[in-house]
Formats: sequence, structure tokens, C-alpha cells
Amino acid sequence: MALPPPIPTSFVPHAAGAAPQKFRADFGGAFGFFAYGALGIVFLLALGVFFYGRLLVADRAAKDTALAKAEAAIDPVTVEGFVRLRNRLDQSGTLLKKHVAISNFFGALETLLPGSVRFTSLHLVLDTTGTAKIEAAGVAKSFNALAAASTAFATDGRIKDAIFSKISINKDNSVNFGLSAALDPKLIAFSPNTDVPSAPVTPAATTAP
Repeated sequence: MALPPPIPTSFVPHAAGAAPQKFRADFGGAFGFFAYGALGIVFLLALGVFFYGRLLVADRAAKDTALAKAEAAIDPVTVEGFVRLRNRLDQSGTLLKKHVAISNFFGALETLLPGSVRFTSLHLVLDTTGTAKIEAAGVAKSFNALAAASTAFATDGRIKDAIFSKISINKDNSVNFGLSAALDPKLIAFSPNTDVPSAPVTPAATTAP
């Protein structure tokens, strides 16, 4: 039968610092630091938005006050006068758009017709659609001069669908003719600028046999 091991009568305890220690990172403290930092940033942003909103409110109030002062300074009689003036200008513009002014047409004739062609009668007619047409009679020094006038009308394009008729040759080789044509609306529309651009003149327009 085995005997129990002898019980020591004394022992020396191990020092607490001698025990091995394990390293443990304090993640909770780092997370708290970042959380407080984010909270501080949010607080600053909220504070900035608050003060900016107050600034906008103050600016709007100042502009409303200035607008109210400007409206109070407006004279109703002056406003009524401006309204009447605007209405008159609008009515004048409408009338001018419908006003027939033939100065441009005569300016075009002066530019396009050769000097050896002249009208003895001229009638301007507006049909129900507002289209302007002319019925005219005239004399050309020669047939070539009449052909030059026809070419000038066709080249310019503002005296449209020109038809020369009732052509007869006189003893002195001059030519009687009739003319019917439609006009570009711009030729009879009122315009502050009555200058008519020159059209190219063919050699036949300056010479006649």
C-alpha cells in the first residue's frame, strides 16, 4: 500500500508580476473617439446651417422692405400714363403692319427699269387675301429694252410672275406693252428704312439698237 506524498511544511509563492500577460487592444476607446469626433462635426455643420438660414431670412426681410418702399414711391398716375403709352404703341405697331406704303415699290422700279422703258399708266390693286398686284401700260424704246426689263424683274424676284402683253411695235421701233405682276409684300409694307438695294443691270438694259 502506497503512502501519501509528504506535505511540505513551507513554500514560497510566485510573484504576481512574474505571471505571463496577454496583450489586448482597446477598440472600444478608439471607436468612442471617432464617434465623438463625428458628433462634433455634425454639430458644427448644424450650427453653420442655422446661422446661414438666419442670414437668408434677414436678407429677404431687407429686400422685402426695400421693395415695399419702392412700391410706395410709385405714382399711380405715372403708371397709368405708361400703360396708356404702351397700348398706343401696340396699336400703332398693328396699324403700321397693315399700312400700305408704295415708296419701296417705286424705288424698286427706279432701280430695275432701264432708262429706255417707262410706264404711261399704273394701277395697284390689293385682293381679298392681301396680295398686291399691278396692272400697267408703258412704252419701251426697243424690244431689247423691254426684254432687259423682264430679265431685271425675274432676277430681282420682288416683282413676281411678270407677264408682258398687248405688245405692239410703233413706226419708230418703240414698243407699247401691258404688264401684270404680283408684288412681294415687303415692297408695299411700311418700313422706317425705305432704301431699296440695287439689282444687277444687264448690258441690254443700258444699250438699245
